[in-house]
Amino acid sequence: MAQYLERVFSPLCLLIALCWLALPVWGEASGRTLDLQRLERVIPGQLSLGEPQGEFAVRSVSTDKGLVGFVFETINVVDIPAYSGKPINIQVTLDTEGRILDAHVLEHHEPILLIGIPEQKLHDFTDKYPGVLADQRVVVGNSRDPKAVTVDAVTGATVTVMVVNEVIMRAAHQVAVSLGLIDPRVQEQQAPATVRTDTFEPANWSELTGDGRIRRLHLTREDVDKAFSGTGAADVDKASAGQTEDTFIDLYLGYLNSPVIGRNLLGENQYRFLMEELKPGEHAVAVMGRGQYSYKGSGYVRGGIFDRVQLRQFGDIISFRDLDHQRLYDLAPPDAPDFDEMSVFIVRDHYQFDPGSSFSLELLIRRQTGPVDGVFTSFELSYQLPEPLLDRPEPTAEELAALEEASRPMWVNIWYQQSFQIGVIVAALVLLLVILFLQDNLTRRPRFLHWLRRVYLIFTVVFIGWYALGQLSVVNVLTFVHALMEDFSWELFLMDPVIFILWTFTAAVILLWGRGVYCGWLCPFGAMQELINEASRKLKVPQFELPFSVHERLWAIKYIILLVLFGISLESLATAERYAEVEPFKTAVTLKFDRQWWFVLYAAILLVVSIFTRKVFCRYICPLGAALAIPTKLKRFDWLKRRKECGDPCKLCAIECEIQAIHPDGRIDHNECHYCLDCQMTYHNDRKCPPLVKKRKQRERQGKSGPAIGEIPVVQLEP
Repeated sequence: MAQYLERVFSPLCLLIALCWLALPVWGEASGRTLDLQRLERVIPGQLSLGEPQGEFAVRSVSTDKGLVGFVFETINVVDIPAYSGKPINIQVTLDTEGRILDAHVLEHHEPILLIGIPEQKLHDFTDKYPGVLADQRVVVGNSRDPKAVTVDAVTGATVTVMVVNEVIMRAAHQVAVSLGLIDPRVQEQQAPATVRTDTFEPANWSELTGDGRIRRLHLTREDVDKAFSGTGAADVDKASAGQTEDTFIDLYLGYLNSPVIGRNLLGENQYRFLMEELKPGEHAVAVMGRGQYSYKGSGYVRGGIFDRVQLRQFGDIISFRDLDHQRLYDLAPPDAPDFDEMSVFIVRDHYQFDPGSSFSLELLIRRQTGPVDGVFTSFELSYQLPEPLLDRPEPTAEELAALEEASRPMWVNIWYQQSFQIGVIVAALVLLLVILFLQDNLTRRPRFLHWLRRVYLIFTVVFIGWYALGQLSVVNVLTFVHALMEDFSWELFLMDPVIFILWTFTAAVILLWGRGVYCGWLCPFGAMQELINEASRKLKVPQFELPFSVHERLWAIKYIILLVLFGISLESLATAERYAEVEPFKTAVTLKFDRQWWFVLYAAILLVVSIFTRKVFCRYICPLGAALAIPTKLKRFDWLKRRKECGDPCKLCAIECEIQAIHPDGRIDHNECHYCLDCQMTYHNDRKCPPLVKKRKQRERQGKSGPAIGEIPVVQLEP
């Protein structure tokens, strides 16, 4: 009979495993370049794409109306690993004002989305970003920042969409800053600043330029020649060998509304007259230059626009007309250099200029290549008013909290958001530790321990599994091994606090009690099987067990599956993650059976089998159990007590062990034990354990007859 069962069940279990390894790979995401069809849907019309420019390989997007936006791939901007350990590549399109027009996922390796949650839910999530400015804060879930844009998470893939949010917003911000579409300081959430007018201290030219109150741009002929190199104007007005170090232009810029700059630069009277002329919301800057190139130019006409200088702030261009310009004839500092031309330019109030944020002066240089044709290049002189000259209001407690939230690493924010789940699970793990340390006392009360264990298993299924999505997987093991082999980063694992806590706890208890603590108490799918089997036993459903010789041979299947998955992962971790669907965890736990029928059927078959035989999947197929059994060899303590009679002659525990982890010779195989403590309840039960029953009966007989005269009573001590 045993040989017959071995011939039937061994190939059957192997067939289940091999069928999964032979399944086609569904939904595999492959690397792609820009999705032009997607771009055409976002921006209608005849599109023209520029060549990739700059360190982020940004392409300009133009139509017959001119420049309309920019498109790039986030993989060229940020490299943030997602739950799989691999980055997610997203195509982001910005308009010319730094507003997101579209965010579309090109490539990902997230196992929960490859086979599990429909990928469309990820696209639905990214469809929420059009209209968001690149300098806004977008928070997945709730936020204490009233200015933040909040988006709902995708159930079951919270970590993934939080990474997607981080990738989109960080990449959009960096690209928008590099293109000059937004101010880099805006996302820092600094309070709006005003210029201090209540302080003044005398300063000469050296002091004004030395601490950045006046900024300088010095260009040589060689600098300009390099800027035109590779263009059609490369040889136009090119400097000769002896002229390369000659000054092309020496340009200075200063913000005049601040008396510490304006009064020192213009003098008392000239500064007062200028401030009296300015209307509320208007600002004045001084531009001074010398050299071969004029920043005003000879082609300027009355009523026209200065075409060689302009200001840029937040991506907005501030141009100047003749009414915005005043000629500056002299400077107050005696050590100021002689300039060929000096000007005061007025920034009108409709520009909503912010003196507390950085801005830049752009100098445009044109070289003539034909009667009406020319090539332009530009140089930028960045300016930031020194912080002591600004008055920023103290942020409120709400603003400080929001600023703190924004400055925290992403994984820290995830831990804050999941603080309830973390608190409950930590409390449950502490309770489990108490049970394990007090197991000798609790196993003497079998009725209480049985009910305690049932309640704990229900908690494991409902809260740890279905609510907190705390189902560990062999995918976690493969990801960890590959992280050790490549660039290890704790941040990758800290992004899922529930999984991280469970893994940390599991690693610790393996050294003390072995793999059985997780498999017997904390695995949601294992708990699901055990509760089903427990209910079937109460209903007197017939139970079937394999002969031990067949049973121990089937143990090898899960180790074979683990080795195959590991081998596949060496070639492609994403492929191994798909084949890891031999675990029904996503179907039964993460997705609560809400997925394609064949996945549900597979999980249902395993649960139905559990009605007749306890935890078949855990005992023979589970690659996670095999992975946890390997370090169990390092277990340092033996908490499960045995007697010399165990196995010979007594075989009660071996017969009663419902997962057959006890050999017929009485040895407990800790690689297979699920630490249910049933054998320990028997060990302390003098109504059930044969050696204890024998001793109890001897004591009872002696108690009835009493010791013979002159006979010393013998006290038998339990080992």
